[in-house]
Amino acid sequence: MKNIIFSGMQPTGALHLGNYLGALKQWVELQDKYPCIFCVVDYHAITIPYQPKEMEKRIAELALDFLAAGLDPDKSIIFVQSQVPQCTELAWIFNTITPLGELERMTQFKEKSAQHKQNVNAGLFTYPVLQAADILLYKANLVPVGEDQVQHIELARDIARKFNSTFAKIFPEPKPLLTKTPRVMSLADPSKKMSKSLGEKHYIALTDSEATIRAKVKSAVTDTSGGSKAPGVENLFTIIESLDQDGITGELRSQQKKGTLKYSDLKDTTANVIISHLRPFQTRRAELAADRSKVGEILIEGASKARQIAAKTIAEVRDKIGVR
Repeated sequence: MKNIIFSGMQPTGALHLGNYLGALKQWVELQDKYPCIFCVVDYHAITIPYQPKEMEKRIAELALDFLAAGLDPDKSIIFVQSQVPQCTELAWIFNTITPLGELERMTQFKEKSAQHKQNVNAGLFTYPVLQAADILLYKANLVPVGEDQVQHIELARDIARKFNSTFAKIFPEPKPLLTKTPRVMSLADPSKKMSKSLGEKHYIALTDSEATIRAKVKSAVTDTSGGSKAPGVENLFTIIESLDQDGITGELRSQQKKGTLKYSDLKDTTANVIISHLRPFQTRRAELAADRSKVGEILIEGASKARQIAAKTIAEVRDKIGVR
């Protein structure tokens, strides 16, 4: 059986460097090796408070990011989740075979519930079931994720196994494909994962200007304890080593080992590497933004391809569960 990749990203605003290194950069590389399906998961995004008037814009902006980063519609299927209604149909069917206890132990639900105490809704609770439907609708068996999503992929495996044993064996049991990049941490608080919710100084947006990037990196926390492996210092090294194509980190690591590393030099190098790497992305994004109709056509075509696959899967599922 051939390996099929599926992954998605929520349209929750500007992507930051952690999103890029933890997911998008890897997606671009994977599409040269496997059949890939990448999705703007807008139905997932409505499980937390949002402004409806902003959603359409956020979907379009995320699609721009996908394409500017190098996702290629000639190599991958790129579409918006809500344009394939079979996904929510399959999610409901999966809800009927997913034990309540399995959902109750999901750590991300506990975290999101704590963050959004005024909106602890059923969709937030069954989020992992919809994610399983996203994956299994296309019979994907490899899912590129960070460590924080492994638990959800394990549940998707359990759901596939339960369906296969209860009705008929039609779904693969998907496996996580862990990102190669270590987790990128906040610039202002390296004990926390880089996130927009922490505030502007904590992250670098892919669309930040050169001046903004330099200012944010310059103010980044490095070492407040005098240790040679301080989290803030290691976070900057993680960023450089993930983006550097010229092998310039060797000298910096050597200086670190000798105790002669100047954090100002480390920050200058980090900023230069980020700016250099993002420049082609930002140029391409501006070009795409000037021709949004083309982006719309790509998403429409991608949704059409996705629906063709989804329709076959749902027909098979409906037949096996006896509701044809």
